[in-house]
Amino acid sequence: MTILILGAAGMIGRKLTDRLIQEGGILKADEKLILHDIIEPEAPLNHQNYLCLSGDLAAADTVMQLAAYQPDIIFHLASMVSGEAEQNFNKGWSVNMQGSWHLCEALKHYHQASDERYRAKIIFASSIAVFGPPFPDNKLEAIHDDFLTAPQTSYGAQKAMVEMLIADYARKGYIDGLSIRLPTICVRPGKPNAAASSFFSGIIRDPLNGFDAILPVPDTVRHWHASPRSAAGFMVHAANLDTSLLGGRRSLNMPGLSCTVAEQIEALRDIAGEAVIAKIKPSPDDKIIEIVNNWPRAFQPERAISLGFRAETSFREIIEIYLEDDMPHLS
Repeated sequence: MTILILGAAGMIGRKLTDRLIQEGGILKADEKLILHDIIEPEAPLNHQNYLCLSGDLAAADTVMQLAAYQPDIIFHLASMVSGEAEQNFNKGWSVNMQGSWHLCEALKHYHQASDERYRAKIIFASSIAVFGPPFPDNKLEAIHDDFLTAPQTSYGAQKAMVEMLIADYARKGYIDGLSIRLPTICVRPGKPNAAASSFFSGIIRDPLNGFDAILPVPDTVRHWHASPRSAAGFMVHAANLDTSLLGGRRSLNMPGLSCTVAEQIEALRDIAGEAVIAKIKPSPDDKIIEIVNNWPRAFQPERAISLGFRAETSFREIIEIYLEDDMPHLS
């Protein structure tokens, strides 16, 4: 078996790599792992049969070279993040949609050229940003699996387009695939990125590390979260999933946890105390507020749960996972 991770240098890509090669992971020692990103990913630990590659996924020749390896499973995590995609319209569509189009076309080419009818399985990291208002008036009312996808950001529109690409190429038999709509992944380790949702992690991560954190939205904002550990788990579970169980609906809302910013802060206070909370500095940002107001707040992901996907049930658990996985000296 050969596994390809697109976007392997990112946080979720690194977590997924570790998950695949850990004891009991789905990748055996003699099977190949290909890691690709715009910058060359770090070599994986504890796995010898690997390639680390770099290149522009929006370039058709780059994608054709990757498809030539005929990977059995492709984890498609490569993406320009939400805030950056909104600010740079042309680049967002080039990276987030055109690259996926080239990928589907390249895989179709090798499928048609193969005597054995090669068919890759793609797990695409989509987003809850494919949903837009009007949402239920009651902020606690959850979005069901049949809720209309009507994104109100370029990032959300790009993700929705790739979902449809994967579904149609799968319908034609060129690929096998599914799209998993990730919650906002929190707490993200490392430096903040350009995602509009970055502050959800920042208000937890930065105070725990002794730094001030900017809170650009009211603490009444409610959102849908899951941990990086869950995100990697979603991917691995999807890779093992029989897609015939999806019945032609190849996009799934992932489980997660709905909470307000105030509830995030209370969970942090309970774990770390008042001195840490004091490092959170409210500073309203109208652009971030506008984007966040167009995001869904809670889900009832019955299909995913029935298929065995699982996530956290409290924000305290999410913080504890961050401490255990990324700040073990504080756990």
